[in-house]
Amino acid sequence: MNRDILFNKPYGVLSQFTDKGTEGSQRPTLSAYIDEKGFYPAGRLDRDSEGLMVLTDNGALQARISHPKYKRAKTYWVQVEGTPDDASLAALAGGVILKDGKTAPAKVARIDPPADLWDRDPPVRFRKSVPDAWLSITITEGRNRQVRRMTAHVGLPTLRLIRASIGDWQLNALRPGAWRYASETGR
Repeated sequence: MNRDILFNKPYGVLSQFTDKGTEGSQRPTLSAYIDEKGFYPAGRLDRDSEGLMVLTDNGALQARISHPKYKRAKTYWVQVEGTPDDASLAALAGGVILKDGKTAPAKVARIDPPADLWDRDPPVRFRKSVPDAWLSITITEGRNRQVRRMTAHVGLPTLRLIRASIGDWQLNALRPGAWRYASETGR
């Protein structure tokens, strides 16, 4: 029987257990938070993104979660600079053309700031003269920095990106740096 861990990755943490970066690099990794043996991340989350990661001890499940051919839905809460209009939202939903091709259709909606949202360290830099807004974006692909590139393409640069769900797994009230077994929540 496989075991799965749900982890709320803080901003600035690498989504791997070791830092294979430059010599003497001291970037935080998953090993600073999770000391369970035999678990591997099912997919990645950029260092400057936050939120839900699934770790599993089952290689086949790891592939089903992370490989694009399985089209597992991933939902992100995205704070963007600017005010999204209907045309921007329609473009994101229909798919935008990026350097690596057109994105698949996405589910996109304006949302209120997520309830019980934690402060980010370091804080997001705001410009008093430029409004910001929150979107919920659900994609089934997993291209490198895809959501950030999509929002930038429609003139809404991403200020903060939080993955809220992967398939049936939800971030819920899991705080940054905390983890739990998936079986503890029923998902």
